[in-house]
Amino acid sequence: MCGRYNVIDDPLVQDLLEILGIPIRVQTRLNIAPGAKGQIVYETNQGRILQDAIWSLLIEPKPDGSGYRPSPKYSTFNARSGSLGTSPLWKKRFHSQRAIIPASGFHEWTGAKGHKQCYNIHPVNSAIAFAGLYELWDFEGDVVPSFTIVTLPPHPRFSHIHPKSIPLMLGPDDFDMWLDPHLTNTDPLQHLLTTRIREPLVVEPIKSPASLEKMGQGEEIPADAM
Repeated sequence: MCGRYNVIDDPLVQDLLEILGIPIRVQTRLNIAPGAKGQIVYETNQGRILQDAIWSLLIEPKPDGSGYRPSPKYSTFNARSGSLGTSPLWKKRFHSQRAIIPASGFHEWTGAKGHKQCYNIHPVNSAIAFAGLYELWDFEGDVVPSFTIVTLPPHPRFSHIHPKSIPLMLGPDDFDMWLDPHLTNTDPLQHLLTTRIREPLVVEPIKSPASLEKMGQGEEIPADAM
């Protein structure tokens, strides 16, 4: 996953939030990049909430005091599935601080430098529920949420778009288990970490992530057989 996604307040995302039990609507945001704010869903003692969070798990105050930024020492906007149970950075969060990131699509680029084509990738008939991890940082009383998106090893039918990884996209049957902070034994989650395309994906060439203007016919990548 290259590092851009979008979320649009439309019926597909509204349906996703309804399944998640979230009574409010998302804010449309295009071209969300690492360090920018997305919106995440996670479980609290008062139930599930939708909250702004910075995309990159390790964050720090900006030197000029104007807010917060990803740590320049580490790249933590994506978490590889193979290290969730072993890395000191991910292990604790994987056990009890899991989140879902609502999205409409994500972006990848192909081609040589100077001639790259951007693609918007999205399910055919649904929104995306990215699997993620989150943290609530306390900077002298200022609580700032941050998150990371879990990525899987490459899929053979997706590798021509991105040869290194594909994001973990959850289905509705996975939501309760993924968000349950009391499910600290992660064995029941291991089947989710196998690379699989759960829903057919449309890969559309677009002008730019900021406009989503289509530049031609899209390609459909079918879901894996169950």
